Amino acid sequence: MTANVIVVDGVTKHYPGVRALTDASLTIRAGEVRALLGRNGAGKSTLIRVLSGVERPDAGTVTVAGERLGDGGVRRAAELRVSTVHQELSLVAELSVAENLYLGRWPRRGGKVDYRAMRAGARAVFERLGLAIDPAATVGSLPLAHRQLVEICRAVREQPRLLILDEPTSALAAEEVDVVLETVTRIADEGVAVLYVSHRLEEIRRIAHSATVMRDGRVVETVDVAEADTSRIVALMLGDTAAAVERPPLREVDRSGVPLLSVRGLRVPPKVLDVSFDVHPGEILGLGGLMGSGRTEVLRAIAGFDPPAAGTISVEGREIGRPTAAAMKRLGVGMTPEDRKDEGVVPLLGVDENLVLSDFRAVRSGPAIAPGRVRRAAEKLIGRLSIATAAADTPIVNLSGGNQQKAVIGRWLHAGSRILLLDEPTRGVDVQAKAEIYRLVRELADAGAAIVFVSGELEELPLVCDRVLALRGGRVAGELTGAELTTDSVLSAAMAA
Repeated sequence: MTANVIVVDGVTKHYPGVRALTDASLTIRAGEVRALLGRNGAGKSTLIRVLSGVERPDAGTVTVAGERLGDGGVRRAAELRVSTVHQELSLVAELSVAENLYLGRWPRRGGKVDYRAMRAGARAVFERLGLAIDPAATVGSLPLAHRQLVEICRAVREQPRLLILDEPTSALAAEEVDVVLETVTRIADEGVAVLYVSHRLEEIRRIAHSATVMRDGRVVETVDVAEADTSRIVALMLGDTAAAVERPPLREVDRSGVPLLSVRGLRVPPKVLDVSFDVHPGEILGLGGLMGSGRTEVLRAIAGFDPPAAGTISVEGREIGRPTAAAMKRLGVGMTPEDRKDEGVVPLLGVDENLVLSDFRAVRSGPAIAPGRVRRAAEKLIGRLSIATAAADTPIVNLSGGNQQKAVIGRWLHAGSRILLLDEPTRGVDVQAKAEIYRLVRELADAGAAIVFVSGELEELPLVCDRVLALRGGRVAGELTGAELTTDSVLSAAMAA
């Protein structure tokens, strides 16, 4: 019988006013890949923090390979060879890839850091994973997907007994996802226990032997992945509070008038070579495509963050000669970024302060910001967007990812934006939070906003968009609408030769 590597027995964890874990128990055997599923707020992140030694349980025990984790914290977890890759990156952008892989444990020779040994060790890890990443490159120069891969490589280098992966593929392209899944399977075959957190059920089916489902801080059930169909897993995750997301009825969009947003011949090399489209008031236009197809670059150019090399951008028929970020904001263009942690929220500020960051004019009293006006403006948006928070001034870092994302969208509603550019607005959130964001986006469109919705999860585009442009190689490869707008059709257009 294969030995249990990790045993969680009756773990309970409280925060002020919140019971994050209640009598949670599970076991993972050597060589087993265990998926951990649940909505945002289900307790997954708290369980991960307990297993990695960041948090100490109020009750219950955790043992790794028969040894108690106890109160030793992160250092004790490291001694027991528990490695964690968190959803939000923890790399130092100014250091090289190799330095990040050995962060805090740099090899030395003659009293100095042995950079040659460090780079050689990094190359060995990359070769094991089949990755072409330069160990000497600075992390800050890498695209987001490669940064995520560096984070994974750092954990793999530690030769863990238990490897915890929290949404490791949420920013990766299909071929990079395959590399990660193949690597996880390989190290599990070597006897490593893996706890794999993902909202992508297709990945779970490819990689996991079993799945533990959490809801409201409790372990609901552990199921055999091969025997549990998707409807059962979703039902366990949601309980009686929600149903699986279904495609809503097609919306009627009036495209006879002047478009609210027009893009012609947009070029932002090397990724955007020739992109043109219109978005009318009340329309949700999706941009789908694989990683590197130019989706984010299109949005950044429209929002004025990156100047295009060629092409025109017009708002309500008026061509914008120099689309700077300030000018586009004044014209009612708002953009939610792909990287919510680093670019979307200010973690230690309250929900209220994050909501009004886009425009302080409405919350001023004379030259000073009026706290009362900030609170009232925030409470109005919190109610409108159904943001789940204990209070308006709760630090936004304490909210779930889905509620943080709604606050980022709400910031542009506060600014009166009529054109919303949403870059991966559901990245890393659970199925229920996704449904809430879809509903919010459609309500905003019904109120007259023009919305461009970017997603690398092509299956979600038909659930929210009226029309989808498939991008491939920096160009529009196909346009899909009505009954022809399906996941298969979008994927075929994005991948066709």
